[in-house]
Amino acid sequence: MTSPHQAWAADQVAAALERIAPQVAQRRAGVQPRLRRVLEAFSAERLGVHHFASVSGYGHGDLGREVLDRVFARVLQAEAAAVRLQFVSGTHAIAAALFGVLRPGDRLLALTGRPYDTLEEVIGIRGQGQGSLAEFGVRYDELPLGPDGAVDEAAMADALGPATRMVLIQRSCGYSWRPSLGVAQIGRLVERVKALQPSCLVFVDNCYGELVELQEPTAVGADLMAGSLIKNLGGTIAPTGGYVAGREELVEMACCRLTAPGIGREGGTGFDLHRLLFQGLFLAPQMVSEALLCAELTAAVFDGLGYAVNPPVGGPRSDVIQAVRFGRPEPLKAVCRAFQALEGELVRVGITAFAVEQLGDIVFVELPDIGAAISQGSGFGSVESVKAVEDLLAPLSGTVEARNEAVLASPEELQNDPHGEGWLLLVRPSDPSQIEALMDADTYAGKVDGH
Repeated sequence: MTSPHQAWAADQVAAALERIAPQVAQRRAGVQPRLRRVLEAFSAERLGVHHFASVSGYGHGDLGREVLDRVFARVLQAEAAAVRLQFVSGTHAIAAALFGVLRPGDRLLALTGRPYDTLEEVIGIRGQGQGSLAEFGVRYDELPLGPDGAVDEAAMADALGPATRMVLIQRSCGYSWRPSLGVAQIGRLVERVKALQPSCLVFVDNCYGELVELQEPTAVGADLMAGSLIKNLGGTIAPTGGYVAGREELVEMACCRLTAPGIGREGGTGFDLHRLLFQGLFLAPQMVSEALLCAELTAAVFDGLGYAVNPPVGGPRSDVIQAVRFGRPEPLKAVCRAFQALEGELVRVGITAFAVEQLGDIVFVELPDIGAAISQGSGFGSVESVKAVEDLLAPLSGTVEARNEAVLASPEELQNDPHGEGWLLLVRPSDPSQIEALMDADTYAGKVDGH
């Protein structure tokens, strides 16, 4: 049976789904042209099962790796690409590109304000002694975003007054409350940079943005870009990895940083995992579409509940990020716990904050083993405090599917957060109708109020 809370939640989701129906149709229709681009790349490079294997050792002459690079270059609309499992993250791929291209005395200018915090130590904004760009003599400046969170295009001429080797554009809003950059806007920025300094290179952090739009930054003039296979292009099945893509000589320079000068793109095994990377790329158009639909649904649900969301429902999207501003910790914790809870018809069993308060300092918790049967109204364990030992009575009958080992190891977890991290059991109920007979939170609060 459905509880009142579940029925309310289902109503919110149903209303949100109805609201985003036009976006759902648009995103699902957008899978086909992107998948066509992937399949045309497979066909053009005559992809076959013999490309799934890797060369071991140094990895010289690896046909599968070479075809993988050319396929990704076609999909990313770039002159060349290097796709490597040796990139442990998007930050690593970006760092390889920056260190590979920039030299002592060069100037790097971030056009989109402060980049991800993971890049701060790469650049040298914070930290020392780790070999940052700053420690190798690369000068760094950034153009602050405008009050609306957009690129301050009016200030670009002054920002690009000094000689600049490279500008950095972060496509995604990332962890900031600002608009993400559309590919068309990136194209306008590239055009402006080249007009001000024709020899200046434009690098784009493309994380979270691949296949969201029909064009990629390299199709509108970006010289080099990088990203992660853990996100969009991995199609949810790439085990790790990243890529750099753009002008061929710049891709080679980035790979010389990943491997070594003289090796560049020509070395490195694929660990016999090329098949997963090809399959992930095949799935990526569908997976990116689903991620965008999930983001749209999230925006609609929380907007309907009165929370600020970015991007807004139905607004333009250039990445798969969806931000919700809760304004205080409590609703954020509630959402995190809901997302992290096990799916299915399991019931979380614990004791209330009122009961914990009555017990005092808890020093020991006893719980049944996984697989044990518990019966409504019967004891299933005990809690020992400095005051007394109390039996735990089962609120319903069922089978124990999980127990909170953290509480067993540290009973204070139960005391610190009884309604959250201090849960006791996950139970599969044998009679779900018993749930309906239990008190809800408001009724319980009324019973214990004043005690």
